[in-house]
Amino acid sequence: MIIRIDEYSDVPIYMQIRNQIVMGISSGELKPGEQLPTVRALALEIGINTMTVSKTYQLLKQEGYIMTDRKNGARVRDNIAKSGVLSEENRTELRRIVSEARLAGISKEELKKLIDELY
Repeated sequence: MIIRIDEYSDVPIYMQIRNQIVMGISSGELKPGEQLPTVRALALEIGINTMTVSKTYQLLKQEGYIMTDRKNGARVRDNIAKSGVLSEENRTELRRIVSEARLAGISKEELKKLIDELY
C-alpha cells in the first residue's frame, strides 16, 4: 500500500496516514494480520518525522484497527470490533459532505448511487 501525503492539506499528516490505512483495511488492500511497515521505515519512505508515524500507529491501536508489540511490530487486527454505530465526528463529516453535494446540485439518488459504488 502506498501512502500519499498532501503537504498543503489542512488535515494533519498523522490523520492523512490514519485515514489511508483505515481505507486500506476497509477495501481489503490491507489484510487481517498483515504486517505494517515499522515506524522508522514508513517515516523514511514518506519523508516525515518518526514521531508522526508513531502517533498514527498509537491512534490506530487505540481505535482497534491494529495491534502492536515489540517483537512483531504493527499488524492489522484479525477481528476489528463492529459497533454498528457511526461516531459523532464521522456523522458531522458525513453531514458536511451531504450538504456540499446538495449545494453542488447532486440529487439524493445520485448521492446514494455514489455511496453504493464506494461501499
